[in-house]
Amino acid sequence: MKNDIEIRLVKFASAIIKFAGIIRKNHLFKSLADQIIRSATSCALNYGEARNAQSKKDFIHKASIVLKELRETHINLQIIEQTQNFEEMQMLTILLDECSELLAIFTASVKTAKKNLELEKR
Repeated sequence: MKNDIEIRLVKFASAIIKFAGIIRKNHLFKSLADQIIRSATSCALNYGEARNAQSKKDFIHKASIVLKELRETHINLQIIEQTQNFEEMQMLTILLDECSELLAIFTASVKTAKKNLELEKR
């Protein structure tokens, strides 16, 4: 059963794939398009793994991978944003906002999970 975060991550990955298809038309963005597809889809896939983690430590590890991939996606979006003469600024702004929100969610989630794990060890 999907939860709200999984749905958001899947929608985000789908939007990134569409966005990458648009920017790939410019040969300067081809490698960034490929990279952003890998990192954004990895977020959704690794979240699925985190939801089925075998332990709290395993959850933290897998959720941390989601966080790492979200950061990579966010940085790539910022690089694209800094490029002059970019025509899809509205779509890019929406993607940056969603990526920022997902980063905040996973930063808090990993932090809370680590804190809870430490409390259990005591």
